[in-house]
Amino acid sequence: MEYMILIYADESRWAEMTPEQGQLMYADYMQYSRELAEAGVMKSGSELKPTSTAKSLRTKNGSVVTTDGPFAETREQLGGYYLVDVPNQESALAWAAKCPGVRTGSVEVRLCANAANAAAAQKA
Repeated sequence: MEYMILIYADESRWAEMTPEQGQLMYADYMQYSRELAEAGVMKSGSELKPTSTAKSLRTKNGSVVTTDGPFAETREQLGGYYLVDVPNQESALAWAAKCPGVRTGSVEVRLCANAANAAAAQKA
């Protein structure tokens, strides 16, 4: 089953880190990525650029309008993700609990609504 591990954090906390703290956090993420890959469960993953680089699109009066940044003002922003293929939700939660993002923000686990998961659910 494919799950998204979504990593949320307050972007300003990254800016407040010393270079050494930032390097340690990146090293932790690299180790976590290696562990996912070595276990054969990581399909993809990426850090996201800050929300200052984001664009939001929505329809207003029948036209698509593009604005700078994310739509919602929140304390935590989506900063990255991992797409994992694991047997069940418990496994996805176990992997998410090991994510370095748990220490600096929050991590959300969501089942992907895709054909592979639908086929797996029908077999169960």
